[in-house]
Amino acid sequence: DVQSRAGYDPHFLGDGEFAVSLPMLGPGLDELTVVVDENAAGTEKYLLKYTHFSIAIHRGRRIALFTVSNIDGEQSRKIKRKKDVWGFDPRISEEFQTGNQLYQGNDLDRGHLVRRLDPAWGTLTQAKRAELDTFFFTNCTPQHAGFNQKLWLELEDYLLNSADTRNFKACIFTGPIFTEEDRPYRGMLLPLAYWKVAVMIHDQRDALTATAYIVSQKDLLSRLEFVFGQFKMYQVSISEIEQRTNLDFGDLKRFDPL
Repeated sequence: DVQSRAGYDPHFLGDGEFAVSLPMLGPGLDELTVVVDENAAGTEKYLLKYTHFSIAIHRGRRIALFTVSNIDGEQSRKIKRKKDVWGFDPRISEEFQTGNQLYQGNDLDRGHLVRRLDPAWGTLTQAKRAELDTFFFTNCTPQHAGFNQKLWLELEDYLLNSADTRNFKACIFTGPIFTEEDRPYRGMLLPLAYWKVAVMIHDQRDALTATAYIVSQKDLLSRLEFVFGQFKMYQVSISEIEQRTNLDFGDLKRFDPL
């Protein structure tokens, strides 16, 4: 039962200048994104809402266009990981979701875009519900094991462990970068890189700070099997993320040091 989930809260860090709005879909992108609520306005109509995070799904690629989550480091709970059980979200057709068949017999991980414990905060009931919500295939993306278990994890840990982050709170946007170079595999096109935008309040400056990153998992394919290759992480401007994703982050660019 996920019908009553509140999803991402744009006012999680505060109101006014501290509000972190959803990105807007660029020209033509609305036709490529699964509609969830016809009656909603703007980007809201494409959102699948979960506990403390939301996801928009790309119709043709059958994985997330982007995810956005609220993270509260002070209220986080360490939910013990049980055997992973992934499932389809019943609110959209399974034809727009990619299941287990992609991940069998290779080195592809079922990579969490919203990390398992990121939304697991609040009461114990809320935290457990949020952790389970991250195991929908809508939050799953094909990532090489080394990429998923190392660089992708290290990036958010680095950001959230910063002493300058007020109350260890953050709003995190993530998603794949879709290009014509993406690798065909079992009827899918595998993204070669992923992006992340982290938004926090800088405690000393009393102002938002927004940083953007691209993490590459390029050169991993060897025929139909996977081998370890080069994993690289780059800090980039939010404007570059916009150019490569056709998303519009609006005023958020004003708080980007690049």
